This record gives sequence, structure tokens and C-alpha cells, in this order.
Amino acid sequence: MSSLKKFSFIFLVFIIGSFIGFVWENVFTIIKGAYHLRQGLLYEPLIPIYGIGTLIFYFIYSKTEFGDNKLLCLLKVFLLAFLVGGITEYFCSFFQEKIFGTISWNYSHMKFDLNGRTSLLHSSFWGLMGIFFYTIIMPLLRKLKNILENRTLQFCTILFTFFFLCDVSISFLACYRRDERRNNIENSSTIATFLDTYYTDDVIDRVYNNAVAVNK
Repeated sequence: MSSLKKFSFIFLVFIIGSFIGFVWENVFTIIKGAYHLRQGLLYEPLIPIYGIGTLIFYFIYSKTEFGDNKLLCLLKVFLLAFLVGGITEYFCSFFQEKIFGTISWNYSHMKFDLNGRTSLLHSSFWGLMGIFFYTIIMPLLRKLKNILENRTLQFCTILFTFFFLCDVSISFLACYRRDERRNNIENSSTIATFLDTYYTDDVIDRVYNNAVAVNK
């Protein structure tokens, strides 16, 4: 596989996982009776933690032999996703708190939680998602490799990567600056002035409506 095709494939796996996560989070939010949009980025309908989890699932599952026993295979898939998903969720919460001074989930009210960042129940959800990924998504990804022989699609992937990185950058900077304003940190740089003008507290709090400020 060429370097461009390999990059395009990895990036698309990440985007597919991020989009599925966006859909899942918002469907679940609606089921709970809330109607505000859950977002991971300012502009694109993606939640990157799911994309990270999807990539990890793919790399682990594609390198692991699970044997011929179907039931035992699914059990191994579940346990791997249980561990990997829980660890990923924990560290994403940890770094969000340390960098932006907020947390987007808190499971401290649940039994068998780990510092409120993950829990037995949510790790089990990751396990079930791992089974879904292994049985449904993995076969589709194998077909995606063949589709990526198309040079036009590879070019479109590179173009989308540019827009994605722009979204990630502005989302990161806007959230970081929001934390500075929350802590009354003055910043008169050109970038900070731009962020203060176009990405006000109301804008950031509306987009990241489930983020709760904490003391770092």
C-alpha cells in the first residue's frame, strides 16, 4: 500500500469513527429527552474520541488472531474493547481537564467508576461497540482499501484533511482561550483578540454545552 493510500485509509477510519460517535451521542441525547447538539469540534459533525477509539480498535483487531471458536472470539473482542475503550475514555477526560479546565462526562455517581472518568458500565458499552466494530465495520473497511485505489478519492481525502486540521486548530485555541478568560488571564495577542471577538464565552458554551468547568 502506498504512503498516500495508507494515510487516506487511516484518516478515513478516524473520520468514520468520529462521525459514528457524533450520531450515537446525539441519538442518545435525544432519547434522554434533551435536544441540544453534542459536538466535538466547532464546525464538523465529529467527536474525535470515538475516532481515536476506532483507530485503536482497528490496529489491535487487525493484528490479533482470535481463533476459530466464534463465541470465544467475540469474548476476546469484547474484553479488548472493554480495556482499550475504558483507558481511552479515562485519558481523554484527564487531558481535557488539564488543558481546558473542563470535563464533558462525570461518572462519579455510578458504582465501579474510576475517578469519575470511566466506569464499569461505560467500559462495557465500549466492549459492545468493539463487537459491533469487529463484526460490521471491519469487513467494510477491508472493502474501503480497494476503493482508495482511486486517485481522485485520495486527493479529496487530503483536501478534507486540511479542513479538518483547521477545525481542530480553531477548536483547540478557542477552548483554551475560553479557559483563560474563565481564570481572568489577560492576553492581548492578535490571536487572542480574534478569539475573544468571534468565539465568545456564549459561543463556546453553546457548542460544548456538556462541558463543566473544574478547578485544575
